[in-house]
Amino acid sequence: MIPERCGQVSAETIILGIETSCDETSAAVVADGRRIMSNIISSQVPVHQRFGGVVPEIASRKHVELINSVIRQSLDTAGITFRDIDAVAVTYGPGLVGALLVGVSAAKALAYTLSLPLIGLNHIECHIYANFLINPPELPVVCLVVSGGHTDLIFIKEHGNYELIGQTRDDAAGEAFDKVARVMGLGYPGGPLIDRLAAEGNPAAVDFPRAYLESDSFDFSFSGLKSSVLNYLNKAKMRGEKIDKADLAASFQGAVVDVLTDKTVAAAVKYGVSTILLAGGVAANTGLRRELKRRAEPFGISVRYPKPVFCTDNAAMVACAAYYRFLRREFAPLTLNAVPGLKLGADTY
Repeated sequence: MIPERCGQVSAETIILGIETSCDETSAAVVADGRRIMSNIISSQVPVHQRFGGVVPEIASRKHVELINSVIRQSLDTAGITFRDIDAVAVTYGPGLVGALLVGVSAAKALAYTLSLPLIGLNHIECHIYANFLINPPELPVVCLVVSGGHTDLIFIKEHGNYELIGQTRDDAAGEAFDKVARVMGLGYPGGPLIDRLAAEGNPAAVDFPRAYLESDSFDFSFSGLKSSVLNYLNKAKMRGEKIDKADLAASFQGAVVDVLTDKTVAAAVKYGVSTILLAGGVAANTGLRRELKRRAEPFGISVRYPKPVFCTDNAAMVACAAYYRFLRREFAPLTLNAVPGLKLGADTY
């Protein structure tokens, strides 16, 4: 059943977005896909730091505790009530199934109670649309999505038309950052810690491998690099050698960035686009941003990325992505369920 208010476009379309795919409980109110009226994020990083990573069961319980208050705070900050909302949007995959279910359940309850359209979104799609929040780029574009769970290279011809042209065959880039940071004793989350430390080191100090795979492939692989770092540390320990952590961080980050930037620029040239988008948690990495810009510039290709707050999981990007689906009248049924392995462009409703 489609709610009676579905598809009605007022002078300003206001969407409530909800994000609970991993360890951030977030709700945001965004008007017309660009005007951010609120973006409330309750991070669980301090909760999971003692475990060195996200514990799914704990994440789910924290979402249950926080979801109602976060939604209420997002409305209060925006200065609106439920009556002012035109649609409710939520991430329903991919992600941790228990965490996803909290957000999906809350969104369905609101959509049903308020007779509003429900919009279900892919988490990767939402990260892409973080780039559309402030100054929307013109399509087509190539987008590199890099996070703790994903490393995807996507060609976007038009809104809603995605072609996955490359992905990781093993570890995601962000996962590699976290694991290497852990064995270096830096803590969690590892990406920002390695990025800061790498700024003080020499990226040529250690010659780590770059996995480019087949010559015509846009896929990625970081498991070999991760193993190489572990072997380097173990050998140094057996020999009693002192490790320069800044040099190690810079060399490791350089190996990751080289592959990411080379393949992304090559994809942009092949697909004839003038803009590269960067998205996901690792999009906040200063080394990646700098190198991608440097290598794209000779080809006349611009590089765009969101502000750091919109690189990590947040609901503003959910509401932004939902706006474009709202215009296309792509609404989800109230039977929407969490899909932890959801593929981009493979909606289940």
